[in-house]
Amino acid sequence: MKQYDIIIIGAGPGGLTAGIYAGRQGTKNLIIDRDLAGGLGREVPEMENYPGFNNISGLELIEKMKEQAIKNTELHEMEEVTKITQTNEKYKFTITTTKDQYQAKTIILATGSSHKHLNTKGEEEFKGKGVSYCATCDGFFFRGRNIIMVGGGNSALQEALYLKNLGANVTLVHRRDEFRAQKHLQDMIEKEEIPTILNATVEEIKGNMMVESVILKNTINGNLKEIPVNGVFISIGYDPHTELAEQLGVNLDETGHIIIDKEQKTNIDYVYAIGDVCVGLKQWIVACGEGAVAATSAYHELK
Repeated sequence: MKQYDIIIIGAGPGGLTAGIYAGRQGTKNLIIDRDLAGGLGREVPEMENYPGFNNISGLELIEKMKEQAIKNTELHEMEEVTKITQTNEKYKFTITTTKDQYQAKTIILATGSSHKHLNTKGEEEFKGKGVSYCATCDGFFFRGRNIIMVGGGNSALQEALYLKNLGANVTLVHRRDEFRAQKHLQDMIEKEEIPTILNATVEEIKGNMMVESVILKNTINGNLKEIPVNGVFISIGYDPHTELAEQLGVNLDETGHIIIDKEQKTNIDYVYAIGDVCVGLKQWIVACGEGAVAATSAYHELK
């Protein structure tokens, strides 16, 4: 069984940064991810707030980070961690994956999150048939077509702008009377003259083989209205992946996120957590900073 000083579970921005810092400190490390490195970061169409780049896509930045990380740490993609057990030995954790078993002195949970669903009628039925959670992945197929983007945060507005630039006829639908997104994104939506429907929820997604319409409910008066659309893009937030944390008895807050201290430590000795799975601001640069802190804290704890 291979043994490591630090095993990082998750290869998103935070996990890759943790691997870079851990490797440069001379420890033996491994990053494991059940998918390709990058996680949801691969879906970001463009960023204008990551220091050092005026504009860069999530995929491009992930590839740069991955290239840097593998110079400093071992990386296993497409390998899912299914179980973590604690021991009383020098190597305190046994990590079981779909391919192998490993031992680690300390672990960093960077398991990220997944897209929240509307849980509305027709959503599952038309997934991949007009319902999408990734503008970067599927936007190309909706050029010249009528679509709605559901959501009111930064991601929803960013993806609406991206879809408009691709040539889609996009309308923003949000359940509240104003967007939560940063003001400059709201200004860009207005500048691009992207239509908005506020105080509305999607009650049903309808179609035959593909999406053909949606039924919207006015949240103020309860009135229903059916509008024809070819696609429904959904960006309403994320659910943290805490299954492994719960196996270990890690404390979560009321929203289901991992509680950490200023050194990224959890309530379980030698277990750290970083990124979207934790309490805090969901931003790429924050995950990277937390990765650096966790790897450095783990290094000092191992000394």
